[in-house]
Amino acid sequence: MARTLSTRDSTFETEFTALLGAKREDSPDVAETVAKIIADVRSRGDAALVELTNRFDRVSIGAEALRVSESEIDTEIAKVTDEDRAALELAAERIRDYHARQLPPDQSWQDAHGATLGWRWTAVNAAGLYVPGGLASYPSSVLMNAVPAKVAGVRRLAVTVPMPDGIANPLVLLACRLAGVDEVYRVGGAQAIAALAYGTETVRPVDKITGPGNVFVAAAKRAVFGQVGIDMIAGPSEILVISDGTGDPDWIALDLLSQAEHDESAQSLLITTDPAQADAVRAAVEARLETLERREIAGKSWEEFGAIITVSDLDEAAALSDRIAPEHLELVVDDPETLAAKITNAGALFLGQWTPEAIGDYVGGPNHVLPTARSARFSSGLSVMDFVKRTTIARMTPEALKAVGPAAETLAKAEGLEAHGLSVRARLDQLNEGGA
Repeated sequence: MARTLSTRDSTFETEFTALLGAKREDSPDVAETVAKIIADVRSRGDAALVELTNRFDRVSIGAEALRVSESEIDTEIAKVTDEDRAALELAAERIRDYHARQLPPDQSWQDAHGATLGWRWTAVNAAGLYVPGGLASYPSSVLMNAVPAKVAGVRRLAVTVPMPDGIANPLVLLACRLAGVDEVYRVGGAQAIAALAYGTETVRPVDKITGPGNVFVAAAKRAVFGQVGIDMIAGPSEILVISDGTGDPDWIALDLLSQAEHDESAQSLLITTDPAQADAVRAAVEARLETLERREIAGKSWEEFGAIITVSDLDEAAALSDRIAPEHLELVVDDPETLAAKITNAGALFLGQWTPEAIGDYVGGPNHVLPTARSARFSSGLSVMDFVKRTTIARMTPEALKAVGPAAETLAKAEGLEAHGLSVRARLDQLNEGGA
């Protein structure tokens, strides 16, 4: 049974601190294994990919089959029902429209001395998206990663997705097609990350890698960071619901379970000002767990990491929420906009009882790749900005150099960097001699 906390109890701070510090993910020592896999792929290229893929995915393929052909993709996506296709197309359209509004403008201006300053944005040339395979195949994650990349202007987008027992997921491949993915490879695990980072005979390297994965994939992303960029090291999913007693207890219970069913290490929390609602939601969760298909996973998550916290008022709830910095935050209150204004740390906000978090996972528009494990205190969800980079621009005129150059020379001397100062002084001397 999920724990119960109350800010009125003298032991609350100790219990709440323990809740924040609860270790929610197994962390086996995988670094050495991952390092060996990366070294093997760097050394043997396709041969290592083929060997590891055949071993872990229980298939028998050669290097020529690492890349999924367009004809294979056509065959698989033909299996998608009209209903599923329409839903995926709607999701892609809404995600694309939302992210197109994030594109940043270039800027250029002249300062008071006549110098031209500014910046420009350019997309990374190539990006790689890791997509989990098997039971954890999520076409929605393909869209959430690939669509922003293409909106940003990424020229080449490669997807790696394991296909255990040789079985492809038609919806995943359709999502790739809808998002404009250029290449799909049937490779998973740390070896896929290594291939994307360093390249093989078949897989060309990329500049940035995004997408979710297991602990080995996460360790591999951490290991190749610097060689390539990465999005984030995401942990188990989490949701916090804040309610003032007005929300339907069964709806709230389902929202809590929507994250609990992801993973045994997921965390679902409720903060409410109404003790009666706390009891009603707890009862509703227990009732739903009796029939939920993924009740074993959701039940363990709820029992081990779930919590219901009663507070005196919504100001207290907002303060606790900022300490939790949840991945998903639902505000099931009469005036969600006013409460939202008091909250700083959250990956994504869902306002009002008619906005379940599940809408955000699929068709809302905002990205569902979000910071976890309290990292919303300092980071944001995936966006177009993750696939572009800013280059600053400066152009000095002779008059501008006369105005600001001496200060640069002074600072260079103060730092003991003679050539820096001389590079400015040489130009200033020519200007003083009337050479410009």
